[in-house]
Amino acid sequence: MQHSVLATALAAGILAAIGWSTTCAAADITTPYPGTLKLEVDLTQAPRKIFTVHETIPVNPGPLTLYYPKWIPGDHAPDGPITNVAGIAFTANGKKLPWQRDRIDMYALHVQVPAGVTTLDANFDFLSPRKNYILTGDVTTTRNLVDLEWNQVVFYPAGYASKSITIDPSVVLPRGWQFATALEPHTGMGNNGAAIRFAPVTLNTLVDSPIIAGRHFRQVDLAPGAKAPVYLDVVADAPDDLAITPAQITDFRNLVVQETRMFASHHYDSYHALLVLSDHVTPDGLEHHQSSDDKMGFADYFTDPQAFLTGSPLISHEYTHSWNGKFRRPHDLWTPDFNTVPMQGDLLWVYEGLTEYLAVVMDARSGFWTPEQFRESLAMTAAAMDHVPGRTWDSLQNVANTAQLEYYVPSEWDNWRRGTDFYPEGVLLWLDVDTKLRELSHDKRSLNDFARLFYGMDNGSHVTKTYTFEAVVAALNAVQPYDWATFLRAILDSNATHADLAGLSRGGWKLVYTDTPSDMWKAAYSAAVQSHVTNAMYSVGFTVSTDGRVADVLWNGPAFKAGLDPDMEITAVDDKEFSPEALEHAIRRAQHSSVPIKLLVKSNGHYQTLEVDYHGGLRYPHLERVNGTSDYIDQIARPLKG
Repeated sequence: MQHSVLATALAAGILAAIGWSTTCAAADITTPYPGTLKLEVDLTQAPRKIFTVHETIPVNPGPLTLYYPKWIPGDHAPDGPITNVAGIAFTANGKKLPWQRDRIDMYALHVQVPAGVTTLDANFDFLSPRKNYILTGDVTTTRNLVDLEWNQVVFYPAGYASKSITIDPSVVLPRGWQFATALEPHTGMGNNGAAIRFAPVTLNTLVDSPIIAGRHFRQVDLAPGAKAPVYLDVVADAPDDLAITPAQITDFRNLVVQETRMFASHHYDSYHALLVLSDHVTPDGLEHHQSSDDKMGFADYFTDPQAFLTGSPLISHEYTHSWNGKFRRPHDLWTPDFNTVPMQGDLLWVYEGLTEYLAVVMDARSGFWTPEQFRESLAMTAAAMDHVPGRTWDSLQNVANTAQLEYYVPSEWDNWRRGTDFYPEGVLLWLDVDTKLRELSHDKRSLNDFARLFYGMDNGSHVTKTYTFEAVVAALNAVQPYDWATFLRAILDSNATHADLAGLSRGGWKLVYTDTPSDMWKAAYSAAVQSHVTNAMYSVGFTVSTDGRVADVLWNGPAFKAGLDPDMEITAVDDKEFSPEALEHAIRRAQHSSVPIKLLVKSNGHYQTLEVDYHGGLRYPHLERVNGTSDYIDQIARPLKG
């Protein structure tokens, strides 16, 4: 942290020396901002996707720079949605003041505070996205609900650490709406349209504490009688979508038990898993220290078994982040404020990759998945990562290093350009580590021991503890002596053609393909979850929507060699009108013939016929038991005992 602040200060000095203006002064991480900012957010127009904001900022006369949060923790990218802010107006003593946006830093505004002024009033609107745009944010509101991230609606004074600025927040909700948030305490439930006021908190705590609200709301206690309560708070577009079953509640309660047993600690006073169920919001999840912001993207999560099967890892993932990512965070992802020091993603294979691995393990241990479904999930991840030719030029470490770009790259040619692969490839890496620990220790130690050692310290503390690559290696060595640095670097820096499947083989299983999809595969591509995509990536080498639009093509795969490109439209397969069924029939037919599969495609108004020379049949991933080996995969899936 000190090195990063120093580097920023030096950069600022260099820019000034050559005559460029800059507002990127390093934040003072010790001096508190004088006075409390008051933040009032009117959400009564949230159904129209309009948030109206009034902010009162204590000031001194002279030049003032205000920041809009740019680097949002958990986003790993400079994606603060400032382009959604409109109608900015500053006043002091009833008079409107001029302001200027910085010419270099678009997230900074400059205001000259007149003599005698001690309070600056800021008014603006946040125009919540109506469509899912890559750079301006997700859809988070409907006519029945809203998901508010406080970083969307706040400007803060430059030159101070986020933990040194105190905010007094409040919201006004549409009449009859209920809400949930980790902010405590609060007054009233907002049903009558009056403002709901929360206790003052630091800016970093505010940004770390989103609020969901809606016409249809339900809260479920996931840790009855616990000193540190855990709640599942749900808002939905329709009351029937809140119909969580007793068996599902049991799974969620088991999740809390299993996480607590694994980490032997907690780092929250209370925890709120905030869940939005709607067909009209963008599927997404964002971790917070004492809550998570989970948007399923489909309304029937509780009522459709296949949706529940595939959706549960989202909540498990974000809950795990309370330990891995919030309490313990990579050194280069910790910053003093949200603007002056860029976040660096070099350890995202730990932050996100380990969290993703633990999430699927927790789903098995908690009962969301059977052991077989856990293996099916691993098979799907392994197959996906084993069909990423981009690793031959771009290593996993490089992917993590460029994370701030990869959340916003196009999906076309994803397997060649690579995206945020540190999530799924991290699953394989940490499975490799877990099985290696078990092998080296003769089943006496595992990643559970690493989790307790690395995350189980300072029980109850909220203070973030950062770590480095060397700290990860040291902790692994404390659990089981080995050359872990070399082990990890070999995976992280590899440009091998195939993915790291050593964890599967050491775990007693191997990746195979058959012509029959697993139940997990069927659920993942069911009508409830992803009804518009057919995945033929492991056979002919492309994915396609039900209307024939090609989503992606495997680089150097059979369809690629035939000339198929993303965004082409397949209108016919083997002279029959395109449909997923027609494509499947053609693949089966070609398995017993030397005749290529014919695709009639349309691109930019032109038609052509492509011949795909593929005869390997349908291929769906599965795990097959290797006789005579230890079944570590089964051991990993077993619930931890108290």
